[in-house]
Amino acid sequence: MKRWMIMTAALNASIILAENMPDQIARNKIDNLKSLITVAEKRGIDIQKEKMTVRVAEVFLEYADWDEAHVEENTAYFKQVGLYKNNAAEMAETLPDFERNDIIKMLNESEAYLKKLIDGTVVRKPSPRIDWAEVLHEGDQLTYKNRPVFLADYTWKPETPRLMEYFGQQDGFYISPTHLLDKDGNIAPNILHQLRGKPDGRLGFIFINNNAVPRWATDVYGKEFTQYEGAPFHAYDIDHPGARKMMSALLAGTVPQMAGKKYTELGYMLCNEPRWITYRDGKKKVWYNGGVSEFTMNKFRSWLKQKHGSINRLNHLWASDFSGFSEVKLDIPIDIAMVGTPRWYDWNAFNDERVTDWYRFMKKELRRYDPAAKAHLKIMPSFFSNNDPCTGIDLEALTELSDIIGNDCAAEYNNLRETPDWKERYSFGWRELYMSYDFLKSVSPDQIIFNTESHFLSTGYSRDLYMDPAYPRAVTWAAHTLGLNASQIWFWPRREDGSIRRNVGNGYAGSNNQQPRVTQAIHSTMIDLNAHSEAITAMQRQRKPLRIFYSKTSAIQNLDYMDEIFDLYEALNFEGLSLGFATENIIRRQDRSNWDAVLLYKTNRITENEHSILQEYLNGGGCIITDRAGGLENEYGEPLAPLKQGKGILLTVDSLPAMKAAALTLLESRNLMPEVELVETNGNTVPGCTWKCIKNNAGNYVVSIVNLGNTDAALDLRLKNGSRRFICRNLLDGTALKTVPLMHPYDILFIEIQPILSADPLTD
Repeated sequence: MKRWMIMTAALNASIILAENMPDQIARNKIDNLKSLITVAEKRGIDIQKEKMTVRVAEVFLEYADWDEAHVEENTAYFKQVGLYKNNAAEMAETLPDFERNDIIKMLNESEAYLKKLIDGTVVRKPSPRIDWAEVLHEGDQLTYKNRPVFLADYTWKPETPRLMEYFGQQDGFYISPTHLLDKDGNIAPNILHQLRGKPDGRLGFIFINNNAVPRWATDVYGKEFTQYEGAPFHAYDIDHPGARKMMSALLAGTVPQMAGKKYTELGYMLCNEPRWITYRDGKKKVWYNGGVSEFTMNKFRSWLKQKHGSINRLNHLWASDFSGFSEVKLDIPIDIAMVGTPRWYDWNAFNDERVTDWYRFMKKELRRYDPAAKAHLKIMPSFFSNNDPCTGIDLEALTELSDIIGNDCAAEYNNLRETPDWKERYSFGWRELYMSYDFLKSVSPDQIIFNTESHFLSTGYSRDLYMDPAYPRAVTWAAHTLGLNASQIWFWPRREDGSIRRNVGNGYAGSNNQQPRVTQAIHSTMIDLNAHSEAITAMQRQRKPLRIFYSKTSAIQNLDYMDEIFDLYEALNFEGLSLGFATENIIRRQDRSNWDAVLLYKTNRITENEHSILQEYLNGGGCIITDRAGGLENEYGEPLAPLKQGKGILLTVDSLPAMKAAALTLLESRNLMPEVELVETNGNTVPGCTWKCIKNNAGNYVVSIVNLGNTDAALDLRLKNGSRRFICRNLLDGTALKTVPLMHPYDILFIEIQPILSADPLTD
């Protein structure tokens, strides 16, 4: 009897233990959530978000099982990341249960919210179930059934129905010079077979690889063809005559097979992360820098002749004694110690122009075979926002050349290399995202933004396995209010069975394929964005009344220039305004009634053409607020005449606060400040909540607020006239708000404010 009782107790204990294992707990909670989903569906509640959550749970439970069986493999990956290398084995051992417990938290949160939906405590606006085969690219938006939509997928995600249902249905094709069998342009039969058999498909893009060259190319064009490249993703010399022959043949042999297909509607990506870094910095390592060929130097000499006209002029500027342009020499990589000199400027300007000229050729060839082709590039906007020197990337010129605003913009959750400046005041590094997207939409306001390698979650120097899921929600929401329409998120390195693709390097450990709640947060946010897509699109299209003048000339000659420009941008970014940029081309080519003032800050070097357009703008009645009390200089440091007021307004200030005050006073005088005011109290000396306000068709104000700060923020909302007589409603859960809730770091608030116009017992 005692033996039977002991055996029974042991059996019961093992059952209880099994039921409390994280895997079984998670599976029980999946069943519970599915039961609630059935109830909610019968009541007509949109449960797309909960079904997506179940799918995340099911997929990541399988990933956890794989991780449990492959601890040694995961240990090797964790060792590649500085943050984890000292406890890599522990990270790999604990990873499976971290994933399972993360799933449990996610399911608990989802279940609790669904119960509120069922009992009517909160309500949810339905969001469309998007079929990517029926999405259209129309101007500055993607549309589905006559509504704007926002799309997200992942680099390398397996193309299976199970994953495509909730995590993206992007289509496309990959072409490479290695698909060329010979110099005559014959394409590999297997590639032609794939292209000819590929259906019209779904919305997608064409990835044109430039990082591999067929063996015959070096035999035909010589070893130097691949000696001078644009590392790390461009393996041949763009100035070698063979480059145009090779790429013309590739496009001629493949593009006619793809022209007009649905899977090309998001364009042809001409290059992955292009760059031609051609400077050196003493003994410091400069990543991916290199020299150039004699083909490039001959182009440079021709460029110098066209630029300067006479060798005497060049010799005067360079302090040289060349007998003719054919004798000009310059050591490349160029020494960064030359910053500010005529030689530095000329090389940088030329390097930008030769790269732009290459992509101008590529687009022209593309259009020969697909007249409706949309070209874009996966440009790293950090080259612009950080003012990286001598990259060959002119962000404005390449964006003007493109038909879709391509990029691989990033944000920083943390920084594994150093303690960043933003840590003092902000919860994440937003400079590249905000400043770059406002610049890109200033250059091409009528185009969509397609981030073909979204690095908002992780980069080589930023990631955290234990990331707060509120962060991906905040950064995803913010990016779309700034103009993002579609993204291919970095990344989905797992195969369908949970195993890891080859060559994922140090990017995998601690990233989103080990983070169930992070993945769920992204797609939950996308569902919310698509439920309210009209309002988000209206925010993307907001007029940008203040334009910060950006001079590539000053950027080349002053390595601190973009830090100074960011100081001004940062000062204005928390006033509820949609900020913009002006350049020579923007002022020359766009409707000047689209803005009210140009802010000329810390910009002491401009070309004569830039000077001319600024003066023309003033003569035509424009407004410039400047900190330049004295004269300006050209690209070579030679004096230019001071700007004159003409028929316009020329205000000179002596500090950044004075420039901000003058700009806001101007907008107030023209009744252009937001209809809603936000007063913030937080633990810092500067605001942390950035916000946008638009008026909807009902005549109410829709406000989006994101707390970028690293402290809680208490907000006081009022109408522009100071009145607090309004009804406030949370658009994401339908609840009425008597007071604005305390906003924690990463929080977003999306509300509708209905002014009370008639007599009412409410008092201010």
